[in-house]
Formats: sequence, C-alpha cells, structure tokens
Amino acid sequence: MSVGIVIAVLFGVFAVLLFMGAPISISIVVSSLVTTLFTLPWDQATFIIMQKMNNGLDSFSLLAVPLFILAGNIMNNGGIARRLINLALVIAGRIPGSLAQTNVVGNMLFGALSGSAVAAAAAIGGTMQKMEREQGYNRGFGAAVNVASAPAGLLIPPTTAFIVYSTIAGGVSISALFMAGVIPGILLGAVSMIIAFVYAKKEKYPTSERVTASVALKTFVDAIPSLLLIVVVVGGIAAGIFTATEGAGIAVLYCLILSIIYRTINLEVLKKMLMTTAGTSGMILFLIAGSGAMSWVMAFTGIPGAIADAILSVSDNQLVIFLLMNVILLVVGMFLDITPAILIFTPIFLPIATSLGMDPVHFGVVLVLNMCIGTMTPPVGSVLFVSIGVFRTTMEEVVAKLWPFLIGAIVLLLVITYAAPLSMWLPGVMGLL
Repeated sequence: MSVGIVIAVLFGVFAVLLFMGAPISISIVVSSLVTTLFTLPWDQATFIIMQKMNNGLDSFSLLAVPLFILAGNIMNNGGIARRLINLALVIAGRIPGSLAQTNVVGNMLFGALSGSAVAAAAAIGGTMQKMEREQGYNRGFGAAVNVASAPAGLLIPPTTAFIVYSTIAGGVSISALFMAGVIPGILLGAVSMIIAFVYAKKEKYPTSERVTASVALKTFVDAIPSLLLIVVVVGGIAAGIFTATEGAGIAVLYCLILSIIYRTINLEVLKKMLMTTAGTSGMILFLIAGSGAMSWVMAFTGIPGAIADAILSVSDNQLVIFLLMNVILLVVGMFLDITPAILIFTPIFLPIATSLGMDPVHFGVVLVLNMCIGTMTPPVGSVLFVSIGVFRTTMEEVVAKLWPFLIGAIVLLLVITYAAPLSMWLPGVMGLL
C-alpha cells in the first residue's frame, strides 16, 4: 500500500472520529489500529498497538506530568493568585491601562508557577474582571488581554508542554528546554503589554494610584514564598541538583506547605484536587500512550519521510521551509489542543527541522509557541473560551479586540524561529546544550 493511501487512511479516520465527537485519545488509537490492519493481521496489529502504547508511557520523566498538574491545582486553591495580582499591581500599576498590564504580569507569574495557561486565565482573569469592570474597562478588551497573556506560562518554566515534547523527541534535555523557553515567554508577555499600552492610551484608561514604598515592600515580601517556587524548582533542575520529576515532587510538597501556612486547604479540598488531578493526568497520559502507537505506525509506514519529501520539494530555502512549517502548525493549533498536537506532529516535523540545521531544543520552543497561539484562536482555543466565560462576554467582542495581539504573537513567532539565539542563548550560557 502506497504511503499516500496510508496517510489518507490514518488522518482520514482520525478526522472522521473527531467530527463524530470521539475523544482525541480514542481517535488516535483507533486510527492507528485501522491503519495497521491494512498491513498486518488482527492479532499482530492489536498486539503491536498495545505494546507501543505501553512503551509510550515507559518514561520516568512522565511522572513529572501528574505532579506538576497537582502542584498547579494546589496553587489554584491556595490563595497564591491574589498575592501575585497584588505584586503585579505594584510592578505595572503606573502604566496606562494599569489593570490590563497587571493582568499580563499576573498571568506570566501565575502561569509560570502553575505551568497551565488555562489555570492562569481562570485564576487571574477571574479576579481582574471584577476590578476592570469597576473602572469601566471594555469587557472584550479585558478578555483579549487575558487570552493573549495567559499562554506565556506554557513557555516560562516549569511547564508540562516541554516535558511531553522531550519524551516524544527522544529525550531532549528538559533543563535546556526550560531555560530556552524563558526569554520567548517573557517576550510574549511584553508584546501583550505593548499592545495593551497603545489601546489604553487611546481609550484613556486610568492608572492605579501610586503606592508607598512600605506598601510595595510588604506586597513583595508577601509574594516571595510563591515566587521562590520558581527559583527552587527551575533552579534545581537547571543546576542538575534534581531531575524534572524530582523537581515536580518538590513543587507539590512546597505548594502544600504554603497552602497550609496560608490556611487555604483542608482534607476535603485536598481530596477534590487529587480527584481533579487524577482525571486530568489520566487524560494526558492516555493521549501520550496513544501517540506512542501513532508514532510507530507513521515510522513503520514511512509517513514522516514522505511528508518531509513533500515539504522539501516545495523549496530548498531554509527560510521558506520554516515559514511553511509554522503556517501548518498554526492551522493545527486552531483545531488541536497543545498536548495531542505536540504528540502527533513532533515525529513529523522534528526530523525536517533538524535536517535543516535547527536544534531540537530550538524547535521545541517554536512548536510550543505555535501551540500557545493556538490556545488563543477558535474553534477550540481553550484559553479563549475560558476567558470569554470569566469575563462574561461574547466571542465577537473578544475577537474584535484580540486580532492585534494575535498579529503581535505571530510576528514574535517568526522572530523566535529565525533568531535562534533568543531561545538558545540562555541554555548555552548555563552549559545545558
């Protein structure tokens, strides 16, 4: 059977199942099995698919995924968001449109701590929308700022997106990926702040009152225990003191202790958080297991090589190929959530990128940034829909204010793609490459 037919069967069955409303994980497994049945008998096909699913989870690094998810859930319920917003107000309070700027800084801080763009959008956005409403902010604008800035936490470590990518990419250094995401993540937040500044100046939104030095110092001191989580976990991983998995365990313990000190947790709340974590982790890990099967099917049938040949036949210009890859990934991000998109398209595009001289760490940052933009866009943008809900607005109102932020993010994507030092400098300086 030709590779073209295999591609049509694999992705055709996958698309049909998604259209019918089947979960993405089930669609991945079933489409992989159906494709395998075209070349192998039933007993061999089912055995291999199950074996490859099991192998897909056979990684110590993946233990970090449920642990970081649990740490994020504890932070959501631990009174940390309010302290970070207070700190963000001190940092950005004198900039025009100070509440919008506070939203951006708060999302960057909370997103980095929780490793979840959705958690940041809900926790920070849920608090900011009340304050913005009182000061007459346009709801669509407030939601757009929240949508544009929350995904920065997917780049600023610690983040499960890079752990998933590392596993699929054949063990690319998690420490290097974490450090490579720092500057692009900060730049994504900075782009949002610049656009929000221009809009706020135009609409004459107020700035916050100047706080005294003593209040600013107290606010900073209150936030230090939360901010130390990044220093302890990311610093420990980057310095080689412990692995990403061990760092995730330390993050859980640290967040639990902090929540107990803040008196925001009890056994009933902890039980609910554990159940939520189990459900989310099970979904993600089953996706990873299914992707192990799909990756084997693609490798067995030669799909990555065929797609690489097709893309490389368009042009032999490195700049053109990278642009084409970004366009495809941006479209993919509109329809797939970040985890399945990384799982499915890393085996396809990573070999192309490396053959053109792009470092796997650099490609990981480009891939995740593409998926960050995908969380902002319909029809399945998770951050977009969370923000619409918490700001109590409509899709039309948000999209009308969101497009400048999307353009800014896409321009940043191109800069990150073609200016490798923005991603590679920090891990290089720290000796992680």
